[in-house]
Amino acid sequence: MSTAHSPRRGAPILLALTLLVAVFMIGPVLLSVSAGLMQNYSTGWRSGFTLRWLGEVWENYGSTVMASILIATAAVVGNIVLGVPCAYALARSRQRWTAWFEELMTLPVAVPGLATALALILAYGQLRGFRQSFLFVLVGHMVFTLPFMVRTVAAAFRRRELIALEEAASTLGASFAQRFMGVLVPAVFPAIVSGALMVFTLSIGEFNLTWMLHTPLTRTLPVGLADSYASMRIEIGSAYTLVFLVVVLPLLWLLQLAASLAEKRYGT
Repeated sequence: MSTAHSPRRGAPILLALTLLVAVFMIGPVLLSVSAGLMQNYSTGWRSGFTLRWLGEVWENYGSTVMASILIATAAVVGNIVLGVPCAYALARSRQRWTAWFEELMTLPVAVPGLATALALILAYGQLRGFRQSFLFVLVGHMVFTLPFMVRTVAAAFRRRELIALEEAASTLGASFAQRFMGVLVPAVFPAIVSGALMVFTLSIGEFNLTWMLHTPLTRTLPVGLADSYASMRIEIGSAYTLVFLVVVLPLLWLLQLAASLAEKRYGT
């Protein structure tokens, strides 16, 4: 009589493989961060521990921290305001061109960021005040991230039970505004939060498009990081990496917590 293999027998191997992959991915980041706390990277920790490089990073690039957070937050708000109604329209439309239009919206994701940035500069670069403001960078980030919000929320709007719920509310006399804000938005709220998490993550780390759109007065965290690596000591670039992680990771954890709470409260 043969016995079935225990499903847990392979678990240690898979766990070991997972840990190996994690070390392979996280190890270089930890090495880079540690370099920003050394007196001299070429001699290693023997040179001593210092916070000097963090101070220089904050002095020279501190403004980029708040700029990136504000742009990413504004991108999330703008994507919710524009993306959620757009997602509903695409989900409920029965026209054949809707699918083509939805695919067309993903072009900014497929096209290199430099090409998208060049297109924006050619279209709106003549507006000097707009071109030299953070608003121009924000528009680029929204063009890049809007497809993620729209496709995530549109998939939620297409659920059959949600369509039936909307029809029931309409039968009971609810207006479109009442159905949309009182029934649909709460039902797809977890999808909206998930879309917001993707938008914030992509926006705050976006470099290619931002590098092309920015000016010396509109630098963001990734652009400042590249500048520090290119023009200063490796210790300063590594210290900037540490600043980036200290600022970004808690915000991402909070957004993930919000997504988890939304999932538990509203379900999907």
